[in-house]
Amino acid sequence: MATKKSVSSLKEGDLKGKRVFVRVDLNVPLDDSFKITDDTRIRAAVPTIKYLMSNGARVILSSHLGRPKGVTPKFSLKPLVPRLSELLGIEVKMADDCIGPEVEKLVAEIPEGGVLLLENVRFYKEEEKNDPEFAKKLASLADLYVNDAFGTAHRAHASTEGVAKHLKPAVAGFLMQKELDYLVGAVSNPKKPFAAIVGGSKVSSKIGVIESLLEKVDILVLGGGMIFTFYKAQGYDVGSSLVEEDKLDLATTLLEKAKSKGVSLLLPSDVVIADKFAADANSKIVPASGIPDGWMGLDIGPDSIKSFSETLDTTKTVIWNGPMGVFEFDKFAVGTEAIAKKLAELSGKGVTTIIGGGDSVAAVEKVGLADKMSHISTGGGASLELLEGKPLPGVLALNDA
Repeated sequence: MATKKSVSSLKEGDLKGKRVFVRVDLNVPLDDSFKITDDTRIRAAVPTIKYLMSNGARVILSSHLGRPKGVTPKFSLKPLVPRLSELLGIEVKMADDCIGPEVEKLVAEIPEGGVLLLENVRFYKEEEKNDPEFAKKLASLADLYVNDAFGTAHRAHASTEGVAKHLKPAVAGFLMQKELDYLVGAVSNPKKPFAAIVGGSKVSSKIGVIESLLEKVDILVLGGGMIFTFYKAQGYDVGSSLVEEDKLDLATTLLEKAKSKGVSLLLPSDVVIADKFAADANSKIVPASGIPDGWMGLDIGPDSIKSFSETLDTTKTVIWNGPMGVFEFDKFAVGTEAIAKKLAELSGKGVTTIIGGGDSVAAVEKVGLADKMSHISTGGGASLELLEGKPLPGVLALNDA
């Protein structure tokens, strides 16, 4: 993927007085009283916005929130205004819409260094359809375009891809830049030995990632619910553990592919099993080949944690995507938390540690080690698709550096 032009290449002369349409990802969780329960994504957007403000740009922020069907008040971006204003140190103005005469009037009133937040762009079905007329209306508000919404970069929507056709330059924000540097950089040019840890419940959702990583890594560590499909493919009894029966051949193929590529593929040697899927289930540790009937594997065992850790000690770059067990239940979070602690320790020793989106991020945050990692990806689906080697429409739409 060609290197994209970055917002850092734009200076005061390019930005002062200019209207800049910035697609950010402010899709934060809200509780029933519309209080923000996790402001990570808002904080992640701040550096790009502040850079534009300090160079005298007139900033127009666009984001989605949730999956509204038409105008849905509970998905309004209004509750975000106080926190955004606090983080930016100015009073952020808010529009009741994202296109139309009222919005145009508010845009005209933005002072240099000022910020206007548009209402949820997904209130229009045209956004997700990437409707050209709608994209043109959004673009008409501004002079240039910055995309800092990595979390939606894998979607070709009007605000992530369509507007870039009309505004020049179209550049990547700092967050987008960092995501691409780490994720593309690590995968295309990693310091070796390069290991990937892939977890999660199903092989089917991670096939693309595993196949793509087998072309690049030296070591592939597997955990989570998907391991039981591999065990069953090898003829082990898996009790009532999760198995994708239609993926047994695929599991065998992936194991053979790893062998032929000289990739060291590690499956857990022991597992923590439970008599039911519940936080208070009875549990015991058994070898991977000895899961009794009626029991299900919900985490990796202590021997696996030890051997995985020893293997990771030999690495220079590690990407982690997907938990080792059912980490929502404390009893079965031990494996996932041990991996998080190991990566934090390796990070301190100069290993590049990349947490690639989704549940792994939640797990690292739960253990309070997020700030110890080299990079925590803000996009679940986007990081997955990028690791699979798929092009991201929101990135392709930007100008090359």
